[in-house]
Amino acid sequence: LSYRSGAQPNDLICVSGDLGAAYAGLLVLDREQQVYMDKPDLQPDLSDYDYVVGRQLKPEARVDIMSRLRSVGIKPTSMVDVSDGLDSELHHISRQSKVGVSIYAHKLPIDYQTVKVAEEFKIGPTTFALNGGEDYELLFTVPLSSFDTIKAWSDISIIGKITNDPNQIQTILESGQVVDLEA
Repeated sequence: LSYRSGAQPNDLICVSGDLGAAYAGLLVLDREQQVYMDKPDLQPDLSDYDYVVGRQLKPEARVDIMSRLRSVGIKPTSMVDVSDGLDSELHHISRQSKVGVSIYAHKLPIDYQTVKVAEEFKIGPTTFALNGGEDYELLFTVPLSSFDTIKAWSDISIIGKITNDPNQIQTILESGQVVDLEA
């Protein structure tokens, strides 16, 4: 079993699946409800949003990840499900493990439907990934020695690393600019 308090400096920060889709689904459903309230005869067409709406209506916990990690002998140093949003969960790991966090915005796994919805609502997709909750993906840290194994899994993204400074909770943008993450 893993907890939020075992992350060590130089551990890799990993996340399963993709992030922000449940929030995107919620926005689409809210928008369609407003359209329905204004025009009850109009039937909503959600066919272009099946993935994000499904992530909102039928979330699935990633219990498969733990058994896969166990099968290759990887024991996460910390782990939490992403129910309150990635940003919030990173703060929990940082605070409880007394370490810092540095993630790379361009490494965040975001589905194309989530990107599409973010563009429709004029919100950056990174905001969806960091702040949207209810994705029920797993955020976990593993020792650097697990890099080659984790990197080979298509449904796991290595998004950053654990640092020494507990006051450092940041994301690095593609431009190289460093932005502090606020829970």
